[in-house]
Amino acid sequence: MKLDFLLTPAAKVALGALLLASLVSCSSGPDKLKPTELAPNAGLLGVRLAWTSKMGPVDFALSVKVNGHEVALASSDGSVAAFDAGSGAALWRTHVGGQIAAGVGSDGHFAAVVTRANELVVLESGREIWRQKLSAQSFTAPLVAGARVFVLAADRSVTAFDGRSGRKLWSQQRPGESLVLRQAGVLLAVGDTLVVGLSGRLVGINPANGSVRWEAPIASPRGTNDIERLVDLVGPVSRAGDVVCARAFQAALGCVNAARGNLLWTKPALSALGVAGDDNQVFGVESDDKIVAWRRSDGERAWVSELLLYHGLSAPVVVGRSVVVGDGKGLVHWLSRADGSALTRLATDNSAIQTAPVVAAGTLVVVTRNGGIFGFKPD
Repeated sequence: MKLDFLLTPAAKVALGALLLASLVSCSSGPDKLKPTELAPNAGLLGVRLAWTSKMGPVDFALSVKVNGHEVALASSDGSVAAFDAGSGAALWRTHVGGQIAAGVGSDGHFAAVVTRANELVVLESGREIWRQKLSAQSFTAPLVAGARVFVLAADRSVTAFDGRSGRKLWSQQRPGESLVLRQAGVLLAVGDTLVVGLSGRLVGINPANGSVRWEAPIASPRGTNDIERLVDLVGPVSRAGDVVCARAFQAALGCVNAARGNLLWTKPALSALGVAGDDNQVFGVESDDKIVAWRRSDGERAWVSELLLYHGLSAPVVVGRSVVVGDGKGLVHWLSRADGSALTRLATDNSAIQTAPVVAAGTLVVVTRNGGIFGFKPD
């Protein structure tokens, strides 16, 4: 996965020094980054490629949004589309007139993206109904819920718009850091609360007026420079009922009860990828591509798989009895939820799996960096 940052000139100097040190370290021990050799395909799970489609290349932090049988997605060139996950048929497709920086948010009726020109564009059945200029960049897909559109921006602001008219309803501003990730953060609805990742904290906001209901720390900034202190929360998250589990960039994993706003547990964990889960476990990919299962109840590790070290994995998704990840060469791997053992794998178009796969209408939908869209179904 390629990491990118939004930073001030001073932070750029510090980042350059850090990257130089990292390159020296890598050059002195290249074997440490050599991908593990893949074993023969276990073939223990019957999965077939049901359909394929194509959009433009994807070089931003795409979020594929599921609403019933419909999946909404976008490509970097400004194309936005909705597909029937069961058949692969395009329901609608349009172009927003500019490259896309964040998206897609959708409730199945309205869809929203943010362009690289900092414009929030809202569509209804593929037709643009309004756009608003934002005051800052955004890398997180807008949230469309309750006839409103919510935007999390890189300056730590959260803004609500009326879904039909585009009228600005309220804005919540937090002090901004000089360094933030150019990747999707945390923005979701839990009951009647808007749950947002702000720095290393999950924050519960009243969606009607923007007032803060609670805050729960997943990780606290540490270190002596902006890079070491970066603790952005990254998506996707794992939600089971009122419990939301989220990853803090290269720092920690934690779970919060979003109904009460209290932290349940937090554990050290090093990764830039979000997580997935079920009622009993939370699954994540670490920075060296270990795949880890944590017990949802207390955060203790249930198992660790080292089958795919240094394969450039995506964030995971839970599919039936499997945990599924994509890799940097376009392979899709099914692992057992029980112990992380290999079940099967299938190929796509030889380009990296760009975002966490999603499940809709009994179909696993995978998007590659080259813009390939693949629907896999169990036999």
